[in-house]
Amino acid sequence: MLELEIITEKVRELAVKTGAFLREERISFDRERVEEKNSHDYVSYVDKESERRIVTSLSELLPEAGFIAEEGSGSHGDEEYCWVVDPLDGTTNYIHNNAPYCVSIALRNKKELLVGVVYEVCRDECYWAWKGSKAYLNGQEIHVSNVNNMDTAFIALGFPYNYKEYKSMALYLVQELYGTVGGLRLEGAAAAEICYIAAGRFEARIETNLGPWDIAAGSLILMQAGGKVTDFEGGDTFYSGHQVLATNGKLHDQLVEIVRKGK
Repeated sequence: MLELEIITEKVRELAVKTGAFLREERISFDRERVEEKNSHDYVSYVDKESERRIVTSLSELLPEAGFIAEEGSGSHGDEEYCWVVDPLDGTTNYIHNNAPYCVSIALRNKKELLVGVVYEVCRDECYWAWKGSKAYLNGQEIHVSNVNNMDTAFIALGFPYNYKEYKSMALYLVQELYGTVGGLRLEGAAAAEICYIAAGRFEARIETNLGPWDIAAGSLILMQAGGKVTDFEGGDTFYSGHQVLATNGKLHDQLVEIVRKGK
């Protein structure tokens, strides 16, 4: 049986170390070495090197585990355990020297998430949780907010790169929420923003067409902080990242009704 607390501690150390590498590289970052994976979807040499370092270290920590990593390092077959890794969530922010951006590392088995660690580099904030634990930010226990009124809800939206598929939904959400909630924001880093819900800074975040690496670690942290994560129908297919509604739990049913209508 895995010692989840010990594994979490090791992953925290790795995430913070990787974050230090990202911070140092940002000082002399070369935008000429940025590649476009898809339209407006970028990857840099920093993403790739960050992922290489993470995969190498995690392979030593748990050799039997597979990998689902954004830039394709490692592999995932029929292993009992699997690391889900985003070496740099918020790449576009990073390229433009804009906050936030972070390192996101999760461990799951075939049924559920077991460990989640997100290190938000710009604020020097490390969030973590493991199955059955509390949720923590830099060693302090965190909880979702008690906001249960849409009029005061602070909500983050995400606009994915494949805008042709999502544009109508994005416009619908702005039309539906702007002026009826306490505030809307576009931060550009799903893993960090889901953790912000866990810490009570946001009440919700809504986006589609993400990858599992974008949301795995943050989702576990949020759920352990008392929040809720589902797809747009209120189901559990959010693990794929295709539809992700993350909330403080108090506003979840109301937001499910709203996003359903926009599909």
